[in-house]
Amino acid sequence: MDGYEVARAIRADAELRSVHLVAVTGYALAEDRAKSKAADFEHHLAKPVSIEKIEEVLAAFGLIQWS
Repeated sequence: MDGYEVARAIRADAELRSVHLVAVTGYALAEDRAKSKAADFEHHLAKPVSIEKIEEVLAAFGLIQWS
């Protein structure tokens, strides 16, 4: 099972549907981003990912707040 299949399985489970999904991958072509979107990832981050980008994504989900 790859990450796309895992994402689809999570989205298919009513109890897990609200889980935030972020693809963190070494693949960053437009077709890779399209695959992530099709699998219902909310964000697609290409490695290496900066801590600032991770914080930005977490803030977008409302999981951290800037002071």
